[in-house]
Amino acid sequence: MYKIGKNSIIVMILIMLMIFTPSTIAFANSAKPPSLVILVNNPPKDLSIALVSNGSQPKARIRKVAWEGYYAFYSSDMRATDEYTFKVTTNGESFECTIVKPLRQYNSIFTLDISNRELTPGTYPFRRILLITMRLLLTLFLEGIIFWLFNYRQKRSWITFLFINLVTQGALNVWLNSGGSLMPSYLILSLIIGEFFVFVIEMIAFPILVKEHGKSRSLVYAFIANFVSLIAGGYIISVLPV
Repeated sequence: MYKIGKNSIIVMILIMLMIFTPSTIAFANSAKPPSLVILVNNPPKDLSIALVSNGSQPKARIRKVAWEGYYAFYSSDMRATDEYTFKVTTNGESFECTIVKPLRQYNSIFTLDISNRELTPGTYPFRRILLITMRLLLTLFLEGIIFWLFNYRQKRSWITFLFINLVTQGALNVWLNSGGSLMPSYLILSLIIGEFFVFVIEMIAFPILVKEHGKSRSLVYAFIANFVSLIAGGYIISVLPV
């Protein structure tokens, strides 16, 4: 069985530095104001959600991406309170759901189960795993095509390709899904920052670990593959849930 070799230690150290680099969350209104987002899977076309505990009873701003619907309320819609009651209307019927915990996050996310008429904190089970897996597989497929076009054929080269990308792209996608926002504008900025580290790491790792061709070819491959991956990643974020 092919062994990655001692140089893989260099790659792993760099990846660990990328994953565990301390980060902070900035609470600012440069993009969108503080929000409460209600996530609904396969929402009916006539679904509406109103905040009835507020005197003005504002309706949610709606954004739909693929199979998910995001029903957002911003700070202008809400008043400081420990209880928020929402009226959900669909198919000619209505019911109410209440949040009894005060909102302490810049962007609070809840999931609405229409069939059970339940509103729960956070996203639905396995959502993060599903989205990370989808993006990772799409990235591997795209960069694998480019790797093939660069005439890499040896089994050892492909094992190294998988090893590097599973670590770098896996870490990048886990990081992207750890921000707690469902808005693509935040994710695209995070993607650009994260891809910078992936660029650097892979442009170091591929010339060192892939021996089938010269280092210059590996370097050019790593640059082109990650540039294409960055463009494709921005598009994927715009058309798939984040």
